[in-house]
Amino acid sequence: MRILAIDSSGMTASAALATEDRLEAVYSVNYHKTHSQTLVPMLEEIRKMTELDLKTVDAIAVAGGPGSFTGLRIGSATAKGLGLALQKPLIHVPTLEGLAWNVWGTDSLICPMMDARRDQVYTAVYQFRYASAEKSAAAGSCLETVQEQEVVPVKEIINRLNELGREVIVLGDGAVTYREEILAECRVPVRFAPVHLMEQSAASVAACAFGYLAKGMTETAAAHRPDYLRVSQAERERALRKDKTRQNLICRQMTQEDADKVAAIEKETFSDPWSRESFLSSLSSPDTLYLVAEDGQSHRIVGYAGLLRSFENADITNVAVLSSCRRCGIGSMLLRSLLDRADEEGVENYALEVRESNTAAIALYEKMGFQKEGVRKDYYSRPRENAVLMWKRKQKGTVTDE
Repeated sequence: MRILAIDSSGMTASAALATEDRLEAVYSVNYHKTHSQTLVPMLEEIRKMTELDLKTVDAIAVAGGPGSFTGLRIGSATAKGLGLALQKPLIHVPTLEGLAWNVWGTDSLICPMMDARRDQVYTAVYQFRYASAEKSAAAGSCLETVQEQEVVPVKEIINRLNELGREVIVLGDGAVTYREEILAECRVPVRFAPVHLMEQSAASVAACAFGYLAKGMTETAAAHRPDYLRVSQAERERALRKDKTRQNLICRQMTQEDADKVAAIEKETFSDPWSRESFLSSLSSPDTLYLVAEDGQSHRIVGYAGLLRSFENADITNVAVLSSCRRCGIGSMLLRSLLDRADEEGVENYALEVRESNTAAIALYEKMGFQKEGVRKDYYSRPRENAVLMWKRKQKGTVTDE
């Protein structure tokens, strides 16, 4: 069996080609280049130097996380591309297991640590159990998990190692970063892996992957997903902005004084926008209901929604959110408030049109209980596009699209 292995989960980019009894090639780089620049050329160099026919590879092994978000995505995309092109299975090797295989043969506990920033590490604790008294690759071995992989403060993993009370080998860039703290706080014997075994290696990923392959633990390229263990910095910041934004929002009825700000959002959002005068005209009608979302601190208008009522039916005429405040739940908050107020006034059924390509808006409306009931050909101009007609009904019935 032959495995092509990839590890781009950390600063080191690494690729390897191995059979069960022979490491045919390994190529690792830990320098100031992104993995998007290095990984594919490394694989191509291995292919050329070994005269490899990629069709002879039985599986693609990839370090599947945790690790650098960008690095994991690059490794995952590369492995998926190869798997799809070659129609080969993928073997998802947890990054920390791959690191632990660097020190195969030890009787000590093994604690890989990857720097996760903010005084935290991606870490786990492992030990090898050997299939016979003779420690040899032929005899075989099993890597057992003592502590599952997770992201924790450095002090917490040190405390757990102290509780386990056994000699431990630490490795990974987190072990390097927090070396002084580990030495100062650990009350058990600690050894640091030597420099050639300290970082991730695709050769170790391949060695670990053979065990997975023997057990049939593979996945399709289409099904593969990296394990991040925690959300990215960008996602954390977006969630924080979302919480702060929604905490300060006030949903109130639109007034004539809001028309300029609402028209500006309308112009930013739509290719064929309503004018300020159109909003003023709508506000003067007793059959309309318009709401705005206002920042309670800055008094900035960040979104609006409106409807036109006709007896028990209503058309949702406008829903828009300031571009810098989107994906914070403002649109759903406005729409829910609009429907709640209209329900109190006796409206039972709601209709709206939305561009066929506006999948985000369609998803929002479906979440709010709207269903697709038809298509209006070439309804929109600039650019010309079909409109999806959606209804939210209190009672079942039929409505003819005139």
